[in-house]
Amino acid sequence: MAQQIADRRDVDFVLFEQLEIEQFQNYEKFKDFSKKVIDMVITEARNLSIKEILPTLKEGDREGLIFKDGKVTLPDSYKKAYKLFVEGEWVAMGADTELGGQGLPNVVIQAVFDYFLGANYQFTLYGMSGYGPGEMIEIFGNREQKDLYLKKLYCGEWGGTMVMTEPEAGSDVGAISTTAVRNTDGTYSISGNKIFITNAEHDLNDNIIHPVLARIEGAPKGTKGISLFIVPKIRVNADGSLGDPNDVVVTGLEDKMGMHASATCSVTFGGKGNCQGMLLGDENQGMKIMFHLMNAARLAIGAVGQTSGSAAYLHALNYAAERIQGRDLEKTFDSEAESVTIINHPDVRRMLIWMKAHVEGMRSLLYYGALCHDREQYGETEKEREYYKDLFEILTPVIKSYCTDRGFEVCSEAMQVFGGYGYTKDYPVEQLLRDVRIASIYEGTNGVQAMDLLARKLPMKKGAVLLNLVTEIQNVANKAKEQPALAGMAEKVEGAANRLIEAAMHLGKTAMSSAVKAAFLHAVPFQEVMGDICMAWMLLWRAEVSIKKLADGAKKKDTEFYQGQIKTASYFINSILPVTIGKIESILANDISALEISEAGFGV
Repeated sequence: MAQQIADRRDVDFVLFEQLEIEQFQNYEKFKDFSKKVIDMVITEARNLSIKEILPTLKEGDREGLIFKDGKVTLPDSYKKAYKLFVEGEWVAMGADTELGGQGLPNVVIQAVFDYFLGANYQFTLYGMSGYGPGEMIEIFGNREQKDLYLKKLYCGEWGGTMVMTEPEAGSDVGAISTTAVRNTDGTYSISGNKIFITNAEHDLNDNIIHPVLARIEGAPKGTKGISLFIVPKIRVNADGSLGDPNDVVVTGLEDKMGMHASATCSVTFGGKGNCQGMLLGDENQGMKIMFHLMNAARLAIGAVGQTSGSAAYLHALNYAAERIQGRDLEKTFDSEAESVTIINHPDVRRMLIWMKAHVEGMRSLLYYGALCHDREQYGETEKEREYYKDLFEILTPVIKSYCTDRGFEVCSEAMQVFGGYGYTKDYPVEQLLRDVRIASIYEGTNGVQAMDLLARKLPMKKGAVLLNLVTEIQNVANKAKEQPALAGMAEKVEGAANRLIEAAMHLGKTAMSSAVKAAFLHAVPFQEVMGDICMAWMLLWRAEVSIKKLADGAKKKDTEFYQGQIKTASYFINSILPVTIGKIESILANDISALEISEAGFGV
């Protein structure tokens, strides 16, 4: 069962062999996090995931939610698992211990996510819902706000949300119409309607704290005039006790393709004119506060894609190793030949190695992104912190978009391995496929991520950040070239990285010209190209580590694992990367037919 969530051997490989995270003990903040301690943390997360969280996945999907009189009731299994989640102090893993957290490095949290999200990411979003609002308050709140809210959010006594989207303001956040009017007591009266709010109402917590984007009277138009407010479901008295309801009303639940146990709500704030909120930070600082946490949130959503794909791949792998169907291809015409397990069929192996390459490459990329985030926060020098901050910034849209897109595709491929059975509810891959599809949409659609990559991230420091990323890729390629068995693959990865710069320069020049729309027409393909090249980088890095381990005399039980890493890298670099080069050629060709075709030509 554990292997149907995440491969622990691979998790440990990335942490301790590829990224060598024991180096974190050099930081004062993490001096107590030895390999033994990290092993223990991940083992505890794994055990909780297998025993308590994983069973909620199917029950939540089958039972769904009960919505009555503005209240949402969750399946009973969620309540038991949530109690254990809170008792284990998993809500705010990265927060300081005195605030109820574990003080974990982000890269270790990413490994924990491999199990929590892989077991049931809907549950995990409930479990950690208080962390985002809590971190906002910890960084930007005043003393009163911290005293009232922080510990109860971090310990899981209270839940939280992120309240941005409105019916006419989705990706265009600057178009929000929710208003905030100053009151004489220093609070604000909040009025507006929000939609697609995750976990806005449920029965796991006594109170839910809503960070709400709204516009104060007289504020500038667009995103520059947006402020952020702390709006509790139940008002909080000065002594921290709960007071009266706060005119926050859930008006409906979305009936979704998947995520049937996730309360995705439409919410009315101030429908009776009696909704009060507290300004968080300064006026018109709302988007700054939200963006401060957005990168971490997008990394987590990327992990939703990867972990869903990981679970689906392992289900498909186990099925392929057990399902007997058809003769071996070389014995097709031998009527006496016995049927074999489908893992012996070449096309099934093609699907499995495609899934393996993406699942493992995405794991490495996610952990690497989290490692950059750690170094941004705890690096020894300002130069080091700035360097990794920039890398994290440029990788964020790629991680979010690529991992969610490929995670969905891995689930689809896993269903194909199961054949007709995969399309039924008898096996879990059909639910994994339905549930993960939303990940490409929320926390900024993947098209928006591509626009952000092209408009904001590639031009950072006049392109120097992209060059730094390519240098990181080249460093791995240079190490791999020292190994004769990897030299050819290393040259291909290095060549692809150089072509990435060529494509970026082409799009940059196009974006600065009158043909700006032509540049953004190719933003998503470019983002996919960058994701593919990051996969090749990570897989080559894995192969380079593995070939050294084999040369040093790896233990017998590890030999096949390391050999598998080398074969997986070879498959991706020789079979997938050439397609990526073709995508680069299509970007450089600059076809703009989609812009030139008329609406009538589309059939409107």
